[in-house]
Formats: sequence, structure tokens, C-alpha cells
Amino acid sequence: YSQQKIKLSVCSVDLLSSKEGQNRKEHHTDQYHGDGLIIRRGQRFNVELELNRAYNADTDKLHLDLKTGPLPMVSKSTHVIIPLVQQPKDGHWEAKIIEQNGNKIKLSVNSPPKAVIGLYGLSVVTNPLKGEGSTTYNSAKNITLLFNPWCEDDPVFLDDEEQRKEYVLNDTGRLYYGTEKQIGARTWNFGQFHEGMLDACLFILEKSDMPPSGRGDPVNVVRVISAMINAQDDFGVLVGNWSGDYTDGVSPSAWSSSVEILRKYHSTNGTPVSYGQCWVFSGITTTVLRCLGIPARSVTNFQSAHDTDVSLTTDVYFDEDLDPIDYLNSDSVWNFHVWNDCWMARPDLPPGHGGWQAVDATPQETSQGTFCCGPASVNAIRCGHVYLKHDAPFVFAEVNSDKIYWQRNRDGTFSQFHMEKKAVGHQISTKAVGSDERADITHLYKHPEGTQRRRLAEEVNACQL
Repeated sequence: YSQQKIKLSVCSVDLLSSKEGQNRKEHHTDQYHGDGLIIRRGQRFNVELELNRAYNADTDKLHLDLKTGPLPMVSKSTHVIIPLVQQPKDGHWEAKIIEQNGNKIKLSVNSPPKAVIGLYGLSVVTNPLKGEGSTTYNSAKNITLLFNPWCEDDPVFLDDEEQRKEYVLNDTGRLYYGTEKQIGARTWNFGQFHEGMLDACLFILEKSDMPPSGRGDPVNVVRVISAMINAQDDFGVLVGNWSGDYTDGVSPSAWSSSVEILRKYHSTNGTPVSYGQCWVFSGITTTVLRCLGIPARSVTNFQSAHDTDVSLTTDVYFDEDLDPIDYLNSDSVWNFHVWNDCWMARPDLPPGHGGWQAVDATPQETSQGTFCCGPASVNAIRCGHVYLKHDAPFVFAEVNSDKIYWQRNRDGTFSQFHMEKKAVGHQISTKAVGSDERADITHLYKHPEGTQRRRLAEEVNACQL
């Protein structure tokens, strides 16, 4: 009885966060550097509280508080109040006592599969059931919550363990370059589990204009990351340079890892790193997405069209003497271009457009005024549904457009004098699952040549323009 008169308070919180512990092993976060609690949403985790006396469910009340972002609000899901319940239901923030031993209690905590990801501060609030006067204990250690490809209710759920090992947990890979007749491969260190990488990735999200409440939606997060990897308009990670002069920075071809670039960006408080080209932008995007828990891969498109006016054709202009008209020739075909695929459901699109989504962080064209591209459903690109957001027409043109040659007439008009069909979008390549072989994924982006479905996709497109 005398014990009950002592006001309940928390002496210490153990987040059970060691790499070897149950929490991080079960959440597939045991490879991340350090001993913080890194967990995935939509999955239970345990914490242990040491109290100043034994907990009594009849007279004591206790709840957990989680807060993320500069202005946590319950209405925005950035301030979470986690009650103690007898029977937790999946899909909610709830906690249940699973062990009680003297003054210690062990809680099993559950998070919803669409919770806001990021860094949370934890506090424990205790108060008597009757009467006023709550006591708050602030944990010195934070909790990092990530996307969860192992949870079937998370939009990034990927139902294949070998693919999860490759696209989420593999920290090295291969990037393809060269020409379709001579494909080269370079090994790239994604390094998403290295010291400081998780902090750097969360820092990138912080630097963006996206409010923390938007971090629950992978479509949103991917779009923001595609803009933040390039430094074109938002002090992003990497400066693009195709001039050949890299004297005041590092040559794009000298990099072989995302780690130094992300570490440099974070340690200089967001000063863009010089320099990158498409494969470096793609390598960093793979690192950041895998680090946050979104399945991702780097993809190379050979003979990649760059359609500046999204006409879905690549146009080359000549004067009356068949000399190129430089100022009109902004469309171009690159030997190769590297972008990314990331995996997620698309509840914002009609059914059938989930799965792989193309995202391109190389600064080419602005999308709604920002240098970003995607996520564009690869299924939509294959079927010619270019009206579906985000940026499907641009990616469709990269892999499908015809090359059209125009000659200026004496009266200033132009006539088409040659058309090169199927000039672009060959040998679309990514590293195979579980090996260093090259996998050709062209069939995911376009139906095989000459098939009715291929012609249909191109016709559907012509109708939509």
C-alpha cells in the first residue's frame, strides 16, 4: 500500500537497440552502423522501462510520446501518443506490457504501416489514474523509423526475399555504361549502412521543402529525393558537369562510391559536391532510397533520347544546305543514360501501375518547375499511358521516340526528309538479383519489337498528345 503512495516515475529507458539484439535483427536493420534504435514501420519492437516502483495497472497510467520534425502535431501524425492497451491491433500506434519483473516492464510497441518515417524523440509520460500531475521522462536516445519492404501493408512491400536482399540490403552493385555494342560495367559502393549514411539521408529530407508530415508517402519521398540529389535549384547533393573541365572539383569518372559524396555534403551542412554525371546521380539515389528502406536499383538505357519539348520524338533540324541548325537542335540522343527504378504501390494511380517506378535525379528538364523526374510507373510507360503522373512522357520518350530529320525550306517552313524508327531505348540494363551478371529489362519498359501491344502503346501515345 505504501508503494502505491509513491508517485510513479521512470528511472531509465532501454531501447534494446544493439545490433545483435532482437529489435534490429527482426527489423533487418542490424547492418546499419552504430547502436541507435533503427526500426521499420508496421512491425512490433520492444523497449524496457525501469520505474521507481512496481507498475500497477489499476492505479497507474503510462503512455509513450514520439515526436518528429520542428513542429510536432498530432493532426499531422508527427506527434504520436502511444497508449498502453491489453489487446493491440495491427495498423495502430499501440503498446502492450509483455513482461513485468519487479520495477521493470517490457513493452511491445506497434506502428502503422504508413507512419511518417524519420527521426523521433521518445518520452514516457506517467500519471496516476486519479488526480493530477503527470511526470515526463525524456529518453536520451532517439528512434529512427524507416520504410518496411517486409510489411505487406506498407506501400513499398516487395514480396520476394532474394529481391529484398538485392534491392534493399545489398550495399554494392554494378553500373553499366558505354554503347549498346560495347557495354561496360563499373562496380559501385552504395554503402547505405556505413557510418553517417543514415544521418546524411535524413539530413537530405530535412533540407528539402517537404513538411515532415509528407514523409509517410513513398511517392512524395522519392520525388523529393530525385530533386535533392542534384544541385540545380535547391542546394542539393551533387553538381552536374558535362563540360570536360573539372579543375575546381572531382571528375565524375573518379567517383566509385556514394559514401564520400554524401559524407561531404552532410559535413559541410549541405554544400553541393562537385561534380557528377548520370551514373553518379543514380548511384547516390540508389544509396539514399535503400538506406530509407525503399527497394531501388540503378538502370542504364542505351541510345537514350533527351526530348526537351516532350513531343515524344527526337527532332534534328538542318538548313537548306543540310547543315545542322545548332540553336534548334536541343533534342539529343545520349550513348547511355543511367536512372533508377524504385518499387512501390501506386494508390494514386489507376490499378495495375504499382511495382517498378522510374525516377531520374540527373538534372535534365524541370518537372513542375523543379529539376526532378518521377516516380513514373514503368507499367504505364510500357503501355503508353503517358498522362499518368509523374513525368511519364519524358521517360517514355527516352526509351521509345523516333528520330525525325527536318530540312528548312526556302520559305522558312520545315519538311521531314528522314525518319529513323526505333532509334532509341536499347539494352536497358541493371545488375541481376544475387549475382554480378547484367540483366536486360528492356521488356519491362517496352513490349517486344513488332508485337501488336508495342504498336498499340505507340498509337495510344499518339492519341494522347
